[in-house]
Amino acid sequence: MSSAAEMEPLTSGASNRIIPIIKTLRTAVLFLQSLFLAVLLLLLPRRRAAPATDSDPHSPKKSARRRSLWRLEEEDTLRRRALAEGIDMTGDGDCQCRWNTFLFYGVRRNALFVRSWLPETGEMNGRYAQFAKQLTSQNFGVYAMDWIGHGGSDGLHGYVPSLDHVVADTGAFLEKIKLEYPELPCFLFGHSTGGAVVLKAATYPHIEGMLEGIILTSPALCVKPAHPLVGAVAPIFSVVVPKFQFKGANKRGIPVSRDPAAIIAKYSDPLVYTGPIRVRTGHEILRISSYLLRNFGSVTIPFFVLHGTADKVTDPLASRDLYDVAASKFKDIKLYDGFLHDLLFEPEREEIGQDIIDWMEKKLGAQSEQI
Repeated sequence: MSSAAEMEPLTSGASNRIIPIIKTLRTAVLFLQSLFLAVLLLLLPRRRAAPATDSDPHSPKKSARRRSLWRLEEEDTLRRRALAEGIDMTGDGDCQCRWNTFLFYGVRRNALFVRSWLPETGEMNGRYAQFAKQLTSQNFGVYAMDWIGHGGSDGLHGYVPSLDHVVADTGAFLEKIKLEYPELPCFLFGHSTGGAVVLKAATYPHIEGMLEGIILTSPALCVKPAHPLVGAVAPIFSVVVPKFQFKGANKRGIPVSRDPAAIIAKYSDPLVYTGPIRVRTGHEILRISSYLLRNFGSVTIPFFVLHGTADKVTDPLASRDLYDVAASKFKDIKLYDGFLHDLLFEPEREEIGQDIIDWMEKKLGAQSEQI
């Protein structure tokens, strides 16, 4: 099993360590010196206000630049949304289901792109179309929502201003689904950083009350900075340059599957963010991971955690710790020997999908026995 020191740097999703925000001690010292000089400048006596210049945030040129950046983000969002809407969600065409796309407005009124797959016989995300097809074939309905800054949703690609907003959007979307199907049992699934979001969401009683259980694949539960200084300055960087990307990491792509075709598909998909992580996004992953590590013992929701032992992106030992420490009475774990990060894109994806379906049916069966 890989040790923490062998974990790959992060591009998209989450990893046992965030890509080096400061790659060397020398760079960190230079930054701290610059920060010290900036503080000194702030403490210097202020001169009488001068006429607006290009450095003035309210100057016409600055305002024009902000409007230009906003237009670029808006154009990028519309481009990604058009790509997302154009994808055929039936897989190989023999999906016996009804699929649809729509926009859901989150707690901050940001438009989030949603896909749904519903069985033709029942009531009840692009890359996961095959898994959705497997679920609908066994009479499960599926909704997949893109986060802010991802897929066809609003925002700068790869930029997440707050994972707490994602947690809140998850709760709001669940409320919408439960209003439409109040009598149907509901499970929540999350992969990688999504697993961390799902787990945190499930610690809130009003969200836990809407769910029969959660499924976590390769969850990001033990994310650590590459160097202690990174953790120390990450909060500052996340405020000063939140959207900044550090170049030069993961040019070849992190190995996330043993299926070469799945690797090519992921790193060539324009809707999948695989660039260097943005500063605020990285800080948010560090923050949610730290919160979850401190609160494993307060987890009471039924859960099934799945992880590959050769995962080089997130730590399978953290999944084992969650299973051992959580207070949940109904919980299961499955570690797949030699499997990598993207379990549902491994060659054995059908078997893994069936393991998830079997667990949900076992949970529903146990509940009916109690009734």
